[in-house]
Amino acid sequence: MSAEAAGSEQSGQAGAGAYGSGPRADGGGGELERINPPHLAPPTGFSHAVRAAPGTLVFLAGQTALDGSGKIVGDGIVEQFERALTNLLEVAEAAGAGPSDLAKLTVFAVDVADYRRHARELGRVWKRLVGGDFPAMAVIGATRLWDETALVEIEGIAVVRER
Repeated sequence: MSAEAAGSEQSGQAGAGAYGSGPRADGGGGELERINPPHLAPPTGFSHAVRAAPGTLVFLAGQTALDGSGKIVGDGIVEQFERALTNLLEVAEAAGAGPSDLAKLTVFAVDVADYRRHARELGRVWKRLVGGDFPAMAVIGATRLWDETALVEIEGIAVVRER
């Protein structure tokens, strides 16, 4: 996700030593440490690395904008991204993980240029659904996805910790 997509800089995440943002300050159970070395370009809308405290890894299968009947919904990248992210968060919740437990996400987009053009809107969706915790992320261009009408697919890894 780009700087525009995130909607904010992560300049405040240089705590706990030169390489990390330190433990979560939100009082949540367990810790995910966002690691952003100061000699690399500042991450905006993602973290360079996320180190998980002991916990259970949950591998989240790729989610598209499928509704409950198995039909892709949403006319554009923003609508489909919102539905795919919502689906991913629902799967994570069913496995006991919340948005702040997301350690790694991969976004597959059939049109990366379109994804970038809508980065600010995608960032607003992210902030509304997930908040300000950014996992390690990548956006990868894909020729097509399993469902030919899908524009985006999101997969991830979460770390569920004792709460």
